[in-house]
Amino acid sequence: MRFEDLLRPTPKGLYCPPGDFYIDPVRPVERALITHGHADHARPGHAHVMATPETLDIMGIRYGETFAGATQAAAYGETVAVNGVTVSWHPAGHVLGAAQIAVEMDGTRIVASGDYKRRRDPTCASFEPVDCDVFITEATFALPVFHHPDDRGEIAKLLASAAQFPERTHLVGAYSLGKAQRVIALLREAGYAETIYIHGAMQKLCDYYVSRGVELGPLAPATDDDADRDRFAGAIVIGPSAAFADRWARRFPDPISCYASGWMRVRQRVRQMGVELPLILSDHCDWDELTDTIREIGPQEVWVTHGREEALVRWCELNQIRARPLNIVGYEDEAE
Repeated sequence: MRFEDLLRPTPKGLYCPPGDFYIDPVRPVERALITHGHADHARPGHAHVMATPETLDIMGIRYGETFAGATQAAAYGETVAVNGVTVSWHPAGHVLGAAQIAVEMDGTRIVASGDYKRRRDPTCASFEPVDCDVFITEATFALPVFHHPDDRGEIAKLLASAAQFPERTHLVGAYSLGKAQRVIALLREAGYAETIYIHGAMQKLCDYYVSRGVELGPLAPATDDDADRDRFAGAIVIGPSAAFADRWARRFPDPISCYASGWMRVRQRVRQMGVELPLILSDHCDWDELTDTIREIGPQEVWVTHGREEALVRWCELNQIRARPLNIVGYEDEAE
């Protein structure tokens, strides 16, 4: 069968005509298969949602228990038949519960990777390559300029700064789902045993990670108590970047602004955000990881979505791999 007869881009998202379902739709639909819990991929309002148990739990935490009319859990490695189409779920390495979704019919298999990374992450299952005819890849950092350094080196920069300025608070901006928990876990692996203070918006998700066996160590809320500001001297505080511009950030003594993101590779972005200590930590692949993944999987065709699509399509063409941009709108990459 033609690849487009099995899966095709539409204004609502990737659609499987024979299975009559969408993958990560950007508008409410009858049946949605969700790769992971980030808000640009997992939206409320669908009649029926199928996802990993962790992604369903995360959607419930973020949107409330009535985020969908009905839900169905699918574990890694599980195969489900949907209207005659075989669907299976495979780790994506992006955040807790993130999955690649393999769609197969009549000997043709297409893998929608969602967002993924290839680096070890102590907070989620590692990416597993899946043989397929078509690999659908993201392209968030699909330019040769993007090369993510070693995670341990970035965490070492944060710890060195905290030791150098024990009288100052280090405010680390990080996305509330996935990035915040990964920064905390990496700090613990580096030997940091002190209490880490977190913004209230992260509490439920951190609690959920702990309930799933992810070790985060001692955490405490970074609550508003002007009478006790000195307790934050020398502390590491993690919060969403949006909170740095409001009253919440002004309670800390002489804070050092840090931000954990792959975008910290771009100096102009660092200056625009007023970041003093950029931490290049991404939950997406860099250029080499993207191209190495395509080589490893060896698909007949690559479909590229949300990001620097043209550059990755051109690389595929130069390497005799058929490729096309999907040009699906509605997916964001600013947080990573």
